[in-house]
Amino acid sequence: MKTTTLILALQIAGVLHLGLMCAGLLMPRVVQMRPHLAKLPPFIRQLFWVYYSFIALCLVGFCVITIGFADTLAAGGNLARALCAFFAVFWTLRLIAATFVFDMRPYLTSSYRRLGYHAINIVFAYLPIVYLLAATRPYWLE
Repeated sequence: MKTTTLILALQIAGVLHLGLMCAGLLMPRVVQMRPHLAKLPPFIRQLFWVYYSFIALCLVGFCVITIGFADTLAAGGNLARALCAFFAVFWTLRLIAATFVFDMRPYLTSSYRRLGYHAINIVFAYLPIVYLLAATRPYWLE
């Protein structure tokens, strides 16, 4: 893999963050979030929406940083490696949560939803790999 290939892989990762944002926007309707949240005390309900919004903000930030600075991230400076290492850990933990914590089976009621679920998990696997490559900057990238 050449540096130009890593740059492209990072740019794809940036675009995939937008895909996750789109999926996140659909999620409340798919899982019928509002009726579930209506049963919670107002503070907990507000806390959920604030956290949900901050996650969206993080995804936008990850997208902008990754697309806008893909060449810098691929170049392997100390800050770039640290940021890519953080992104790799973040997405590895998210993949673990998707695999072992969340039970989505009750919501996978159509082939369209199952396809989307598997596509998201592929993205969750792709992101840590790309960021780990950028963070470790293997010798064969030269």
